[in-house]
Formats: sequence, structure tokens, C-alpha cells
Amino acid sequence: MPEASLHRIPGAHGQTTTPSDPALLETRDLAFRAGTRTLVDNVDLSIAAGRTTMIMGANGAGKSLLLRLVHGLIAPTSGEIAWRGRPLDRAARDAQAMVFQRPVMLRRSVMANLAFALAVRGIRGRERAERIRQALEQANLSELARQPARVLSGGEQQRLAVVRALACDPQLLLLDEPTASLDPASTLAIEDLVRGARARGVTVAMITHDVGQARRLGDDVAFLHGGRLVETGPAERVLTSPRSAAARAWLEGRLVLDPPAAQATRNEG
Repeated sequence: MPEASLHRIPGAHGQTTTPSDPALLETRDLAFRAGTRTLVDNVDLSIAAGRTTMIMGANGAGKSLLLRLVHGLIAPTSGEIAWRGRPLDRAARDAQAMVFQRPVMLRRSVMANLAFALAVRGIRGRERAERIRQALEQANLSELARQPARVLSGGEQQRLAVVRALACDPQLLLLDEPTASLDPASTLAIEDLVRGARARGVTVAMITHDVGQARRLGDDVAFLHGGRLVETGPAERVLTSPRSAAARAWLEGRLVLDPPAAQATRNEG
């Protein structure tokens, strides 16, 4: 089991996790295979409610695929995904929201992008109008509300994507490298939105390659290597004193090879 579920751990934001704290989402022996290639290999991951879990690892480690499996965008080859201890169902998927590395913008205005997402969730009338107003304000996009979303800058589009997800009031926010290729100011704006969500009780699982970002935002870290979860625990401990050879080598900037089993599986193809 992940270390965070076994010990009393002070969180990066002052909270404490104990063995009785519920896992919002868990995967058990989760695997995904494409032909003879195993891309996610028997992952047991526990995401604690109300905390921010940073998912890290080298390119090709299976991070983005893991988020897509958790969100129900791709069906696993084997294994289970549990939501509050029960099998993941449609209601549980509706309690999640996901933001991709490259924001997906509808061919509509900024405001209409928000309105469409809320309408899909059945939110209409005054409540929808108020959520749109708050989202525009949070993203500092009020003055651009009637502009086509696709003409916004990359940072503006990503801010819109994050607040569009948050406007739907998810219990779990999944973020796939939301600040990749953004400048420092845009990165800070996204991080502020994540902090605000965390402060309101939203559970966050976020992929990042940025160790500094993981320190700033993370309560816990889950480190993947070759499709396997090789280390998990409180962010400060994992990022300062990693116990797995793969995490230690990656954090030191050294070349990390796939584990022998993963190499053999990949070589079969």
C-alpha cells in the first residue's frame, strides 16, 4: 500500500493524514496493455481525499495514461478502480474533471466555453451565470469573456481550461502537466488556481516534471517508472530522500533504464 496510507504524515499545507483518512480513489493491480507491450503495470495507487498528489516520472513512464485510465477515458486491460471504496461508476466519473496538457477549446467564446461545460452538467439559469462570473474572475478573463477562446494565448487558454473544470465543482481534479511550455507568469497563475481549489477541499492529482512545482503544490508524490509505481509517499520525503533507485536517479538527472521486466515486455514487440 502507498506509504501515505500507512503513517501519520504532516501535509505540505498543514493538514495531517492518518490511517483512518479515506482514500477518495484507489487503483488495484491496474494494468493496460497494447498488443505485447505493457504500458501500465499492476499499479496500486491511493489518492487521499483533500490532498494534492503529484505524479512524476520520466517521459513514457505511463503518467498520462494512468490519468486517462482513472478518469475512464480508456478501459484498463485488468485491475480495478475504486471510488470511496466502491467500483468506479458513472456518478464517480461525473465527480471528476480533467485538464489536458494542451487545452481543448470549443469554437466558441470564452464565456460560451464555460456555459457549455456547465450545461452538460445540468447547471442552468442564475446558478450557471454566477459560476461563469466567478470562473472568469478567478482566471482574470472577465474582459475577454466574448473573445473566441481559440485566439487566447496559451496561458490564457490553460487558465480557462482549469476554471472551466473547476466551475463544474469536481471532487477530484486531474491535471496533465497543465503548465508545460508556459512562461513563469502563466505558471504562477495556474498554480494559484490549483492552490485555491485545494483550499476549497478539491482533491488534486497532477502530473509534473518540475521538482520545484511538486514541492510548492504537493502533499504526496507518486513516482512511476516503466509503467510501474515504484515509490509513493509525502512529497518532502520522496523529493528529498527517495528510496527507490529510479526516483533517486531521475531526481539527480541521471539516465534511468526500464526495469528488467518492463524491458523484456517491450522487447517482445
